[in-house]
Amino acid sequence: MEIKNRAAFYEFFIEDKFTAGMVLTGTEVKSLRAGRASFNDSYCIIDKGEAWIKSFHIAEYSHGTVNNHEPLRQRKLLLQKKELKKIINQLKEKGYTLIPLRLYFNEKNIAKLEIGLGKGKKLYDKRESIKQKDAERELKRYKL
Repeated sequence: MEIKNRAAFYEFFIEDKFTAGMVLTGTEVKSLRAGRASFNDSYCIIDKGEAWIKSFHIAEYSHGTVNNHEPLRQRKLLLQKKELKKIINQLKEKGYTLIPLRLYFNEKNIAKLEIGLGKGKKLYDKRESIKQKDAERELKRYKL
C-alpha cells in the first residue's frame, strides 16, 4: 500500500530524499492501511530541532469510537540527528522547502513517510514537465 504526492514532483525539483517514521495513533494506522489519506496542501516544518508534518489529512477510522483521531492534526516525524542537521542546513538556503513525497508501509509493516528537499519550479519548468509526460505517454501508446 502506497500513497504518493504527485503534485510535489510537478511543483518542485526534488534534490534530496529522506525516510522518516511518524508518530501515529492506532486509528490513524488503520485508516492508512485502508488508503484513506491525502497529501493536499501538506508540508513539513522544522520546529525546535524536530520535524513535523502539517495539514496531512488522514480520514477518521470508520469503526473508531470516541477515541478516534483528529484528521488534520500535526504529526511528529522521526529522523536521525544527522539527517535533521543536514535538512536544517539546506533549509537555511533560499528557495528550499521540505515536502512529503509518499507514504508507505515497509517490510516490517511500519508506516514510513518519504520527504524531499525541493526547490520550486518556475512556470516554464512546469510546462517542460508536462511535455515530458506527454512524450512518455505517446511512447507507451506506440509500444503497445
